[in-house]
Amino acid sequence: MISLGNWNEMTIVRFTDHGAYLDGGDAGEILMPRAYVRPEMRPGDTVTVFVYLDQQERAVATTETPLARVGDFACLRVNWTNRYGAFLDWGLMKDLFVPFAEQREPMQRGRSYIIYVRLDERTRRIVGTARVDRYLRPAPADYARGREVRLLVWQRTPLGYKVIVDGAYAGLVYADSLYEDVHVGQELVGTVVTRRDDGKLDIAPGHIGPDRFRDFADALLDELQAAGGELPFTDDSPADAIRARFGVSKKTFKRALGTLYKQRLVSLDEGKIKLIRR
Repeated sequence: MISLGNWNEMTIVRFTDHGAYLDGGDAGEILMPRAYVRPEMRPGDTVTVFVYLDQQERAVATTETPLARVGDFACLRVNWTNRYGAFLDWGLMKDLFVPFAEQREPMQRGRSYIIYVRLDERTRRIVGTARVDRYLRPAPADYARGREVRLLVWQRTPLGYKVIVDGAYAGLVYADSLYEDVHVGQELVGTVVTRRDDGKLDIAPGHIGPDRFRDFADALLDELQAAGGELPFTDDSPADAIRARFGVSKKTFKRALGTLYKQRLVSLDEGKIKLIRR
């Protein structure tokens, strides 16, 4: 059975002036246009081809590599639009269609958008949708603290950036954990900080070794002891100063400071943290 919008291994049946016809099983013979036929190919050879629909909605095979397959999330640029929707460049001769109903906002020519590629079960057409949240799954339990993951930046929010984790799961990178500007469509490496009960992930940008996941409250206590019991920081200190001194976000710093304060291990006095001696 042919997998539309994906790679298939197929056998060459015959050649014509139009190209090579491949054995598509129940789908019949499928044309691989002459532009993709190599001189060494012979009838009976097995070829690996990507199968999609041409302008006449007929299955066609190509050796070109698309920018996304059915089931993939990708950032694609709009080549053109009409009254039916937008047509995105996905690396193949025929553009990927995104109907108006599948757009979060009217797509504009020349701009790029995060989309999910799917097979429309009713029409059997390969289409894109910008409503990607419908297709994100809860992360499994083995996505635990410290796991390194691949990220696709999807959407900016007041908290930071929504990201697609390992091409399948919903994640969030908080703005105060970012050391540099990022943009929608950017691909990053990140590390799982927390897997929430709903399967969504809190992510730290970059690779973080196991030592970084030690509770920062303990690390802050060590810093205080090493500094003789005082540090010139409070929860009102600038985020840049906190990041430069401790290598963590202000949010992480304040949480750790609050933990130590509740445990009556530190006091806050005139712009300083002081260790309470016991």
